[in-house]
Parts: sequence; C-alpha cells; structure tokens
Amino acid sequence: MWSDEKGGVGSTIGAGVYILVGTVAREYTGPALTISFLIAGIAAALSAFCYAELACRCPSAGSAYHYSYICVGEGVAWLIGWALILEYTVGGSAVARGISPNLALFFGGEDKLPAFLARHSILGIVVDPCAAILVFIVTGLLCIGIKESVLAQAIVTIVNIGAMIFVIIAGGYLGFKTGWVGYKLPSGYFPFGVNGMLAGSATVFFSYIGFDSVTSTAEEVKNPQRDLPLGIGISLSICCILYMMVSAVIVGLVPYYALDPDTPIPSAFASHGMEWAAYIITAGAVTALCATLLGSVLPQPRILMAMARDGLLPTYFSDINEYTQVPVKSTIVTGMFAATLAFFMDVSQLAGMVSVGTLLAFTTVAISVLILRYVPPDEVPLPPSLQESIDSASLQFSCDIQEIDGEDHKDPVDSSNNNGHRLLDTWETLVTYPLIQKEITQDEQNELRRRKIAAWNIAFVCTGVLVLASAASTEDLPSIPRFTLCGVGCVLLLCGLIVLTCIDQDNARHGFGHSGGFICPFVPLLPVACILINTYLLINLGAGTWIRVSIWLVAGGLVYLFYGRTHSSLSDAVYVPTAHADEIYRSSSQYNA
Repeated sequence: MWSDEKGGVGSTIGAGVYILVGTVAREYTGPALTISFLIAGIAAALSAFCYAELACRCPSAGSAYHYSYICVGEGVAWLIGWALILEYTVGGSAVARGISPNLALFFGGEDKLPAFLARHSILGIVVDPCAAILVFIVTGLLCIGIKESVLAQAIVTIVNIGAMIFVIIAGGYLGFKTGWVGYKLPSGYFPFGVNGMLAGSATVFFSYIGFDSVTSTAEEVKNPQRDLPLGIGISLSICCILYMMVSAVIVGLVPYYALDPDTPIPSAFASHGMEWAAYIITAGAVTALCATLLGSVLPQPRILMAMARDGLLPTYFSDINEYTQVPVKSTIVTGMFAATLAFFMDVSQLAGMVSVGTLLAFTTVAISVLILRYVPPDEVPLPPSLQESIDSASLQFSCDIQEIDGEDHKDPVDSSNNNGHRLLDTWETLVTYPLIQKEITQDEQNELRRRKIAAWNIAFVCTGVLVLASAASTEDLPSIPRFTLCGVGCVLLLCGLIVLTCIDQDNARHGFGHSGGFICPFVPLLPVACILINTYLLINLGAGTWIRVSIWLVAGGLVYLFYGRTHSSLSDAVYVPTAHADEIYRSSSQYNA
C-alpha cells in the first residue's frame, strides 16, 4: 500500500504547483486560487470514492476505460479510453515542457543552458530538446519494471515533499513579515469574479489527475481490495492540502498579476531577496515534475493494453514482456509520441484538454457506480478462448441441478456443501419447486420493473445535470430562457435523485466482481454530486478547448468505426451469467497452470 500512496502522491504533486499556479492566478482567479484548488479537490475526492469501489470490484489495468466497458458499454468505453490517451499524452508533454525553465535556474538562466538542452526556434516553432530527452529517460525507466519505477518515484517524491514544506514554512514567514501584499489589492479577493474562480477550478483539475494513475496499476498490486482505496484516499488528501497551502502562500507574497507564469514559486521568493531559496525550490520543482512525468506516462500503456485485449486496438499493444512483466511495446510507442509532442509543441495552452479527459473519465466512473448499484449487468461477455472452461462449468452446473432434483427435499446445506447456495437461484428453484412458479414469476416481473425505473431515473439525473450545468454556465442566454432551463434541469435532477433514493438497490451488486473491498458511501447522493460538479467544470472549460477535444474525439470515433468495431472481441463473445464469470476465470487459470 505504501508504494501505491507514494506513487499517487508523486504523480499528482508537481504540475499544479510548478506550472499552473502562475498562469491560473494571472488569468482566472487572482488571490482566490486557493478556493479553486479546494473546489477541484472536492470534485476529485467525490470521484475518488467512486474510483475506489470500482477499483476494488474490477481491478484492471484499464482503469476508467475498463469500468466503462463493463457498466456502460463498448462505444462509451472507447471514447473514454481515447480521451484518457489524450489526457496522459498531453499531460506528460506539458509537464516535460515545464521542466527546462526550472532546470535553467541552476545554470543561471535559460540562455546559459547547454546547447543540447536549451530551447531553439526552428521555422517559428520553439523546440525543447530537454523535454524530449526527459520523456525518453522516463520511458526507459518504465520499461525496466514497475518496482524500479516505484523506487525512483519514491526518491523524487521525498525530495518534492521536503521542498513543499520549505515553501510553506519560509513563505509563511515572509508573508507575515511583509504583510501579505498579494491579499491587499484594490481588486479584492475575486478580481475575475466567481465565474473566473470556477474556470480556474476547471483548469487546475489537471493537477489531480495523478491519483487515478494508482488504479491503472491494479493488476500489479498484491492486495487491490485494501491497497487501492487507501492509496487513492491518502495520496489525494496529501496533495490537496499541499496545493492549498502553497497556493495560499504564493498569491499572498506577490500580486497575482506579477507572478511569473513559468517559474512562479522561485520568482516569488526572489522578489523578496531570497535568491538562495530558489535553488531549494527549483530542486523540488524539477524532481516533482519528473515524478509527475513518470505518473503521466505510466498509465497510458496499460490503457492501450486493456483496449487491445478487447480487440479495439492491434494486439501489438497488449504484449507483456516476460522478463519485466511490463507492456514494453506500448510503453515505447507512448514515450515516442509524448516526446515528439513535448519537443515540437508548446502544450501549456492545452491543459484544458487534459482536464476534459480527466473530467469525462470521472463522470463516467460516477455513472458506472449508479449502474452497478441499481442495474448491474446480469451477463458478462467472455472470449471464445474460454469456451472449454465455460462448457466445463455448464456441465458441472447441470450435474448440480440433477443432484438437486434427486433429493427428497432434504436440507440443501446438508445435501451439498459446495453447491447448496445455488438453491437460491431463481430458475433452479423453479425446477425443484414448480408449485411456486407463479410467485417467482411475479417477483421477476417486479424486479424487471424496478430495474426499468432505476435505469430511467439514472437517465433523468444525467439529462438534468447536463441541462442545469449548461444553462447556469451560459451567461449570453437571456434571463427567462436561462432560468427556465435551470428549472427544468433541477426538476429532472431532483426527481431522479429522489426516486433512486427511495427504491431498493439491486441485490446482484453484492456478487458483482470482487467483494469485500471499499464500498462508496451515500449512494446515490455522492455519485450524483460528482456528476454535477464534473459536468459543470467540463462546460466551463471554454469553446476553444472543446473544439480541439472534439477533433480528437472525432478522430477516435473514426478509428473505432473502421477498426475497433470490426475487430472487437464482443463480435464472437460468449455471454455467461455474472455470478459464474469468476468461477469460469478461475477454472481457466487452473487449466492453463
């Protein structure tokens, strides 16, 4: 668990403080940056609860893609996986581009960097060799093995946290000494208004993408039911507290409009005559950004691997190296793509695109929790390669039914220690006790009616959230239509939430996936709040960001249409009851062993 916590902290802390603080404070929030981090942290925490349950039930390298695949469907899962590819690639490239300005402080400025590390302008394009080299180094480290990667991340995380504590203590001392000039501006605490503060929250959400990288290593964790929830919760809590404290100190030391967008923290200390402190902070900045880069590159190959296993991408991406137990091929492809992007593009303006991928994934995970609790899938698709295990399980199941038929209505627990619990299955009960068929059929009809009501009200909740968030965010809309749409959205949202609160959750949820792990509390209220906050943040990202993201999603849709659908493993999959899927997988593993 400790390695998961360090990995989550290391991959999260860095970009939000060392890259986004200056830009977001100057353009969106002003001194209210701390509240923006708090709101984004609350939204991430709500998502973390949902992630923790699904990570326990369905530990898989695919993370949000895998959860969407099981609960929502292949098409939506593809879009989520495609958005996550964008998130981690652009996020890693943005972090890599942010390292060279901080590294230059050790050499006395960017103009004194060695030629092979310094930025150059080629045909009007500013290239960054340092960023590309760092991506290649991280890629090579990830190819060696997950244990070596965790060790390297642990070292840089310790240095990073030490630098953060120094910033908080030394910055707090300077702030009290100088009178917190950043908070005494004529423009006030909200110079850009509440909407600016919320737009800043949507942008700094980029800072919290690290915690979900913990779930992408689920297949490499010894005890995912215990370690994943603890790793997610502890890493997110530490990161949110550090973000808020550091941002509160920095925007108080220097007026927000005077913050350096590239090196906001070292320049803030330098403006107060503490140039020597810049070296300590820069060391923390460089190590933090390296850890964040490691956390950005780490999950993507595993998502590609999960998508390739489902037939949506070529099998090349699903190969696991027999020595390192790492998807080396997909890691190399990921590293080359991220290095190319970091070398040629100034991706600091694309941070919003990273937040789109994150927020889409978090929203879908929250919806998946609602589906899992109220209308869990009653059948799961298995690949044809498991046909022998499926036939064996079916044969054993038939033998169990014959044994039950042959009993003179003895105590089912006494007649079969291994299979007595199956007497509770509906259709087996019909075979053994045909006289109660009418009652069981009525129960099945009631259950079907409950599932339909739940499904419709989940749809009402999602529709109401979308209408409410869109109307509340559209300032150009006239007041009457705007308030009318807000009212319609509120009615749909509240009606759906009330009905979901009143009806029973599906009993099949207890047997879905692995049991005994973390359970998301306050369902349906918490997932619905998560959907509402994430959707509102999504809409506030702006039209320019959505145009760029839409181009990427359309490209992904074309890939799915012309390759994914035709090669999907669902095209010839065998559907089996959810309750027996784990047994079939276990028998398959024993057979292969």
